[in-house]
Amino acid sequence: MRAIRNIFRRKLRSALTIFGISIGVFALIVMGAMAEKINLLVDGGLKYYGDKVSVSDKMSGNLNIQPLSIKKIDEINEVDGVKAAFPNVFMMLDPDQTVALGTPKMIVAGDPEADKYESFKANTIEGRLIEKGDRGVAVVGSDLVKDLKAEVGKDIKVHNKKFKVVGLLEKTLTAPDSCVMLSLEDAQELFAKSLPPAIRQSVKPKDLVTSIVVYPEKGVDPEKLAKRINKEVKDVNASGPESFKKMTKQATMIFNFIMFGIGAISLLVGGLSVMNTMIMSISERTREIGIKKAIGASFARIMREFISEAALIGALGGLIGIGIGSLVIAAANSGTAQKGVVLFLLTPRLEIGALIFAMFLGVIAGLYPAWRAARMKPVEALRYE
Repeated sequence: MRAIRNIFRRKLRSALTIFGISIGVFALIVMGAMAEKINLLVDGGLKYYGDKVSVSDKMSGNLNIQPLSIKKIDEINEVDGVKAAFPNVFMMLDPDQTVALGTPKMIVAGDPEADKYESFKANTIEGRLIEKGDRGVAVVGSDLVKDLKAEVGKDIKVHNKKFKVVGLLEKTLTAPDSCVMLSLEDAQELFAKSLPPAIRQSVKPKDLVTSIVVYPEKGVDPEKLAKRINKEVKDVNASGPESFKKMTKQATMIFNFIMFGIGAISLLVGGLSVMNTMIMSISERTREIGIKKAIGASFARIMREFISEAALIGALGGLIGIGIGSLVIAAANSGTAQKGVVLFLLTPRLEIGALIFAMFLGVIAGLYPAWRAARMKPVEALRYE
């Protein structure tokens, strides 16, 4: 209580200092929550790609999805080390979408038989998953439920075609949250319609996929298997988990550095404000410090007193910043969730880390003023006007 009284002797100055820390923590929380969301998506991707090989057409790129013949599965199954291979179709839910904030909304389809080999399981919170022989049905990811007004038993429109919703996916905080799952046959038809007319007329939808997922035999290295597939199967690009790691590692590292850097700079400014406040407080309390030292207060006791005040300023600013940041993140996620996009993920470790960092910054900023106060000579301090 004494520390709080000392801090608020100059209410306006202390309030402004705490506000400066709050702004820094707010920036750290918001930027950090965005980084947490991206990192979680990357972790989900690493879990998905960690034990398998993904095969696409040699000309496919990040947003350039090229058709791949389903007949390639027969060739891939002949490669030594392949346990099973299954067709997949991935395509944009919105055909006009090019760049997305967060995870793009996708249409996903595959062979239900692949679930026997899959380590990354998707579960429904209501209804069921796609089954063999299904046509005209859909399973909707958690982030798209509001956007598509999806309810089990009711219809949604996908590429202007009606599909009956048979399941709603459990929230995973990763890519499946922003996906609509269809049967392979339905997705093949939609994908064929998205192709240029010249190509569309020369192919059959049932022969087209966008990728093939390959499950290695037990003990087979996915990276070595990917190289073997590239060598033995023509016109494909097979990639193992390392390709995904390399693709995401550098991008997420730079993103995290920028996000946390902005918050850290904001906090540093707040730390300088704490230092200035503590120096001014010491100047105003010089005679008080002199009296304390004259009656026996030690160097360590004076240090503890002023450092605890600085830490308390950091803690108050941190709590306020976390509170404001949490409200802004909740409002932002609520607004973007209507469109099937969730940009922020506020985690306990981020909140605790931001609070500890704010207190640590307060302590660091208070060290010099505390040292200056503790080394005052009692006689000089008592004479101070």
